[in-house]
Amino acid sequence: MNTDHHITLFELNRLVRESIELSMPDEYWVEAELSECRERGGHCYMELVEKDESTNTPIARASAKCWRNTWMMVQPTFERATGQPLRAGLKVLLKVYAQFHETFGFSWIVSDIDPTYTLGNMARRRQEIIRQLKAEGVFDLQRELRLPMFCQRIAVISAEGAAGYGDFCKQLADNEYGFHFDVTLFPAIMQGEQVEESVIAALNDIYNHPSLIPFDCVVIIRGGGATADLSGFDTLALAENVAQFPLPIITGIGHERDECILDMISHTRVKTPTAAAAFLIDNLARIWERLFQAQQRISLTVTRKISTLKTQLSTLTTLIPNLALRIVSAQRHRIELLESRIPLAIGQKISDQRHRIELLEGRIPIALERRFSEQKHHLERLQLLLQGYDPQILLGRGYSITLHNGKVVRDPAQLHDGDTVETRIEKGTFKSIVTWNN
Repeated sequence: MNTDHHITLFELNRLVRESIELSMPDEYWVEAELSECRERGGHCYMELVEKDESTNTPIARASAKCWRNTWMMVQPTFERATGQPLRAGLKVLLKVYAQFHETFGFSWIVSDIDPTYTLGNMARRRQEIIRQLKAEGVFDLQRELRLPMFCQRIAVISAEGAAGYGDFCKQLADNEYGFHFDVTLFPAIMQGEQVEESVIAALNDIYNHPSLIPFDCVVIIRGGGATADLSGFDTLALAENVAQFPLPIITGIGHERDECILDMISHTRVKTPTAAAAFLIDNLARIWERLFQAQQRISLTVTRKISTLKTQLSTLTTLIPNLALRIVSAQRHRIELLESRIPLAIGQKISDQRHRIELLEGRIPIALERRFSEQKHHLERLQLLLQGYDPQILLGRGYSITLHNGKVVRDPAQLHDGDTVETRIEKGTFKSIVTWNN
């Protein structure tokens, strides 16, 4: 091996740098996904990745840097346009140029970022989520729920100690009507990559809370954080959870840009936490106004009814004497008619009874004669029947009757040896002494 012709590592890296600077002097617009994005020392360090659309497997990786002087300009421009900061998972269009440093190696240097590309990608992603929610039939479920008339028991999802939550509670407490609201906080992370997971966990806590039924609605509010960091509210999982939640959900996450998906599927969307409080107060005020108007209508109706009844009573009071006179006169006339009819009725009744008596007088002899004949015939039949039972007739037929001590002997066992018995026959009687032959 010939080692006479060699160079140092620095010389080699310088050759690489010069080659890159000569062969790639231009800047390139590159689309990629951010797999990592961190700010350090005023500079932004990015890890770029491109994935296969069918398998989602990375097919290219690279590192990129945005130096402080450039980052100070592109960062606020991007956040104002997109409503969120650069973060992992976003698809971006970067203007880059190649740079190779003898000490730090190769890197792509970012000179500009096109926010319209990210906006388009975000819009496509949001539309896809909306289409999926509609396909699942859950997009309008929240709006089908009815906010309770007396919506005073509020479950709030917000960052604990957040200024927005404090403003919300103060607005409710200091309402001009003196309405009372019961507020229960379910803390959650309201910005950054953990928004989706944290808010879903809070919803689950509300659903599993032993007092779920006493809650009238859920309010998701956000305050005290970066107004641009709202990407966590544009996720499918969170939207599905909110859409299918059994209580009405009111959102007031504090932003002025177009609605996020969470706003679209919620029952009611307001801009800020204080607006959410105002909505609840106004809702209760409307109910109170309806009740007050109903009370007024009831009072007016009762007053009118009482007035009408008083008028009717007054009219009746004036009519009663005349009505009483008419009734007395009518009853007197009726009594006179009855008095005139009584003699005629009595005479008619007497005539009817006399005629009935005459009829009965004509029927009585015939009825008595028929009755006597029937009784005579009955007696004759009884006499014949009694003759059949006359003992004398039986004695005449040759029968006899044996008596012992004046009683008829029906069984020889009644007699003893030496007893005297009397025997009756047709022509007379004779006595005998009982002798038993052994």
